Amino acid sequence: MAGDKRSQAKQILEASSIGWMFPLAIGIGFLWGRWLDGIFHTAPWLTGIFAVFGVIAAFINLFRMAKSDDTGGTPPDDSGSA
Repeated sequence: MAGDKRSQAKQILEASSIGWMFPLAIGIGFLWGRWLDGIFHTAPWLTGIFAVFGVIAAFINLFRMAKSDDTGGTPPDDSGSA
């Protein structure tokens, strides 16, 4: 019974982290690109590129979370061996 509650709480925590994952990843990419644009005077190119990298990173993390849920909470083995 206690294990079920702990498992359910963990699932709720992981689901709620998705709401923070996307804005944080995009925001960090945007701010990093903006900072680099200020250094290299390339505005708005690096801002856009790093914001897109943030979106990509958020989706990769989302897919990893979904994949770990399918395998019972363990991350997939990416060793490539069959």
